[in-house]
Amino acid sequence: MASLDDLKKRIASVKSTQKITKAMKMVAAAKLRRAQESAEKGRPYSEKMNNIILNLSSGISDKENAPKLLSGSGKDQIHLCVVMTSDRGLCGGFNSNIIKKAKSYFAKLSEEGKELKIITVGSKGNDQLKRAYGDKIISHISFKESKNANYFDAEKVGKIVIEKFEDEEFDVCTIFYNQFKNVITQIPQAQQIIPLNTETSEEDKSEDSYEFEPDEDEILSNLLPKNISTQIFKAMLENSASEQGSRMSAMDNATRNAGEMVDKLTIEYNRSRQAAITKELIEIISGAESL
Repeated sequence: MASLDDLKKRIASVKSTQKITKAMKMVAAAKLRRAQESAEKGRPYSEKMNNIILNLSSGISDKENAPKLLSGSGKDQIHLCVVMTSDRGLCGGFNSNIIKKAKSYFAKLSEEGKELKIITVGSKGNDQLKRAYGDKIISHISFKESKNANYFDAEKVGKIVIEKFEDEEFDVCTIFYNQFKNVITQIPQAQQIIPLNTETSEEDKSEDSYEFEPDEDEILSNLLPKNISTQIFKAMLENSASEQGSRMSAMDNATRNAGEMVDKLTIEYNRSRQAAITKELIEIISGAESL
């Protein structure tokens, strides 16, 4: 049984931890508001960009000469997976859920005999994946210096992906991230960005016909690289909101757990103190009676 001094120190330690988790919850709540607004504003832009490209692609007469970023390399053997996680921990299951989604996809590729290459964006994802897939990781990117998700960081990742595609290092590229739904729920996503997945977005195509100047091919050659950066930026914004929501929820749970632990330790301390007082009284009474 712990001594009274040990219990007192432990209660003080848990109370100190509770103050920290409460402060972190408040900081996460403040950051969540801004991150959620950014994520919600970015969704229509990325969706509209996809729809424009799909409408342009439908007007291309010579599909064989379509931009490779749209049609792909014609093969489906080498898959590049961009796993986007956070650089900081203490955010509940945020990172683990993305890694779990990515690993299930990796297992599927392995069963089909496909070759896997991985780019990790964020330290936590790299730390978890390098144990089992260290030989598959070809690049690791971290944005610890950046306070908020921004388009310039997304463009850096996009340029790396495009350069590797132009060097014929992979055939298909998929990004993994968490889509923000609310503070409690974040949904892991696997989105194919090269070649552009036209099947899932077919219903979003506009039925209106347009005349383009210059030709569709030329417009697409300029838009497709920007679309890849845009989709990566959208994933970063979703991740940022999901990370803060998950951290807020985790710190709220930690604060409540710390409060419950303080209550239990306080009861244990009071019982131990009462037992010590009772023992001393019995010793005094027994000594008095012996005299």
